[in-house]
Amino acid sequence: MKRWQNTLINPSSTLRQALECIDICGCQMALVVNENNKLLGILTDGDVRRALLKGMTLSDSVTGAMRSNPKFARDTDDQATILAMMRTLGVHHIPVLDSNGVVVGLEMVEDFLLPKQREEWVVVMAGGLGTRLKDLTRDTPKPMLKVGSRPLLETIVHNFADQGFRKFYFAVNYKAEQIENYFGDGKTLGLEIRYLKETMRMGTAGALSLISDMPTKPIIVTNADLLTKQDFRSMLDQHTESLASATFSVRDYEIQVPFGVISESNGRIQGIQEKPVHTFCVSAGINILSPEVLDLIPKGEFFDMPSLLETLLKRNMDVRTHKIDGYWLDIGRLNDYEKANLDFYKEFH
Repeated sequence: MKRWQNTLINPSSTLRQALECIDICGCQMALVVNENNKLLGILTDGDVRRALLKGMTLSDSVTGAMRSNPKFARDTDDQATILAMMRTLGVHHIPVLDSNGVVVGLEMVEDFLLPKQREEWVVVMAGGLGTRLKDLTRDTPKPMLKVGSRPLLETIVHNFADQGFRKFYFAVNYKAEQIENYFGDGKTLGLEIRYLKETMRMGTAGALSLISDMPTKPIIVTNADLLTKQDFRSMLDQHTESLASATFSVRDYEIQVPFGVISESNGRIQGIQEKPVHTFCVSAGINILSPEVLDLIPKGEFFDMPSLLETLLKRNMDVRTHKIDGYWLDIGRLNDYEKANLDFYKEFH
């Protein structure tokens, strides 16, 4: 809880003052502390109600109604431990004390359920023509095609927002007005959405040159035709800890040869492998770029992400990979689109 200090009252406070404190802080609890903020007891609105039923008045001191041996967490406990403690005790709030018994915080279950807000920008490359989907994208940009009950781009945005991301750039070109009219500036979703408006085809990285304000933190760049359940926060944290210039997501892609493969030498057969499967490490379309990388993208030109990768490697800059093992689907062809609709209610609803 950010303003946990508002829950503190002294033992000379009356029940009326305690109720006023509980009402103002909105957490259904007041913490009774001495002059050094050492915890003496806790008081909930339920405790006050029970005290009044026993004959106490609103003018009486809180000491007659408070619980003087409350459960608490230590400031050395991690979040998983504190959450497990609250679940075991069946409580929604628990005070946090230091080694001297001084209150240093108040944890609430709601704080664990809400994702920590991230400051990093997410750039969604949504300007492609989607030609492989043929008639489906004749009148509708691919990111706005319905997958399940909503446009594909909306699901992508929800996946990021559910992890605490609030700032987005949409790189748009083909039928951009449909995307802009649907999402606007993002305020109705509690987000901030800006647009990188391409006046020409700029590839999978060129639109990044249109960002006017140089970011101070790494940015996530994702294609707008991907469905995935990736933990973007973990990916970002690992990128930051590695001090890499860029992190490219990858995943295994298998191709099966539909024939028996013969190995031979000088006309003699050495062996046969029936319908072997070959596994390749392929780009997964989600990348993290540190701020200095944006200076390497030419302005106003077509520039693809593979070209950016080659530039980084030629400069001997540190480029890492992040393996995606969970659900991931690139919606490039009609059968992929059909599969996305089948998967939607199982994976994203």
